[in-house]
Amino acid sequence: GVMRHLPYFCRGEVVKGFGRGSKELGIPTANFSEQVVESFPPDISTGIYYGWACVGNGDVHKMVLSIGWNPFYKNIKKSVETHIIHTFKEDFYGEILSIVIVGYIRPEKNFDSLDALISAIQEDIEEAKRQLDLPEHLKLKEDNFFHLPEGKTVKNH
Repeated sequence: GVMRHLPYFCRGEVVKGFGRGSKELGIPTANFSEQVVESFPPDISTGIYYGWACVGNGDVHKMVLSIGWNPFYKNIKKSVETHIIHTFKEDFYGEILSIVIVGYIRPEKNFDSLDALISAIQEDIEEAKRQLDLPEHLKLKEDNFFHLPEGKTVKNH
């Protein structure tokens, strides 16, 4: 269920997640609201993906995305978390995040330690950077999808 859904275009409001990404891992992630997550194809494979992301009308950056089952919810709800490969000065809760999921890196797996998890995420980031430099992936960075109509805010979608 991976490839036939890609590239997958998605946009939605950023909500507060569990706050684990930033604090424990030093790798902040943006969480989509439940409605956005529920709009994902139900059969899309869980795991780690790469693609492009844009906050509001900002620049388009490389990103790594994880689609997984949230153990907190006893595996009823999927979570979709985007790590944008860029340093933002502040949080962007309530902003519109537009993403294009371009490709698949690996399935979800469990890690023995926080260190193992962090190094896996660092490898995912490196892989995403390499893949997104390929011409066929680079061209999606310029997609019109990323140009929000002027004045489009959370209120009137």
